[in-house]
Amino acid sequence: MGRRRAPELYRAPFPLYALQVDPRAGLLIAAGGGGAAKTGIKNGVHFLQLEQINGRLSASLLHSHDTETRATMNLALAGDILAAGQDAHCQLLRFQVHQQKGNNKAEKAGSKEQGPRQRKGAAAAEKKSGAETQREGVELRVENLQAVQTDFGPDPLQKVVCFNHDNTLLATGGTDGYVRVWKVPSLEKVLEFKAHEGEIEDLALGPDGKLVTVGWDRKACVWQKDQLVIQLHWQENGPTFSSTPYRYQACSESGTFLGLGTVTGSVAIYIAFSLQGVFLCGCCSCCVLGLLF
Repeated sequence: MGRRRAPELYRAPFPLYALQVDPRAGLLIAAGGGGAAKTGIKNGVHFLQLEQINGRLSASLLHSHDTETRATMNLALAGDILAAGQDAHCQLLRFQVHQQKGNNKAEKAGSKEQGPRQRKGAAAAEKKSGAETQREGVELRVENLQAVQTDFGPDPLQKVVCFNHDNTLLATGGTDGYVRVWKVPSLEKVLEFKAHEGEIEDLALGPDGKLVTVGWDRKACVWQKDQLVIQLHWQENGPTFSSTPYRYQACSESGTFLGLGTVTGSVAIYIAFSLQGVFLCGCCSCCVLGLLF
């Protein structure tokens, strides 16, 4: 017998590039699109309601936010504010969810469904570019806030964005190798420095004000503001597997577990301090497990 596929949670009508989970509101936020090319593929941010139904996780489309010609390539979440990387820009979005009174019996009857489902009238919402949708007693509003250009390379693209721990600042990185730090929500720039030669692959802001970056130049760096604290280079500090060059791909905040996903579709979970493996799955549809731990 072949390997059984994991159940599908949700299928977006566009390529998915970014996911965020809002545990306080029980939302999965999925974003992506076809970009500016006139291929007929839409660009948007989808807000999905996550629910446990008969012991299984279910996702239903609550609201579709149209991003016009801009595909969202990366996301960061801070309370009710989303920072969305769209081409060379960062767009701030504010969303609000309100529970309305007077839910009807159809809601209770529908609660017996399992797997992916769509709330009544969601198809109509797809046709709207407005920022307000109401479904079965739930109202969600999305508001565009400030936007700013964050990358200035020859082919500019914001590749990563993250908030600090009190959500007063956000940091961005892109193809030009610069880290830029911005106030929230005004997006006033407070810091800018060259961190890497070439693209910045990932960055993370620590609670002590330190910033970690990894880049296309095979370096991983720790910064205190714009001052380099320590630097690792894969060829000097990393394990040697073969003559093939390797580079650091991602960095994350310190925690108990580390989740990894590969281009072949496998997912692995390791204990952070020892890198002892605790879970490995080769099923490409299991990437949603990253939402659950």
